[in-house]
Amino acid sequence: MPPQRPDEVTEDGGRAPRNRMTTATRQEVLGLYRSIFRLARKWQATSGQMEDTIKEKQYILNEARMLFRKNKNLTDTDLIKQCIDECTARIEIGLHYKIPYPRPIHLPPMGLTPLRGRGLRSQEKLRKLSKPVYLRSHDEVS
Repeated sequence: MPPQRPDEVTEDGGRAPRNRMTTATRQEVLGLYRSIFRLARKWQATSGQMEDTIKEKQYILNEARMLFRKNKNLTDTDLIKQCIDECTARIEIGLHYKIPYPRPIHLPPMGLTPLRGRGLRSQEKLRKLSKPVYLRSHDEVS
């Protein structure tokens, strides 16, 4: 049995999970969280109505809190990277289009070219694969 590295041994002598969040990743996640709150503080609705601005700010804050709490126990580095990519994409899209809500995509039924055959299962699989990164958590929560 290979020797354990000191960072893999927990206080009770057990093994810690191999996939841990690195310090750089942790700083990146916390930086994204802070940037979302800064964005919400400065947010202005495109309609110019104060009620709309308040609703959109509240949506941004609630969405960020909910998704960060939901994903706080992730240890898989690939999943953490996907969440970071989704967060970054949603921030950029929100700033570009001036809307805080995820932009929906519209695909006609049976509109994707299947790999083989024209079965419904292959269409569902292709739809799942073609979904933009910024809509992944939105559909899980909705």
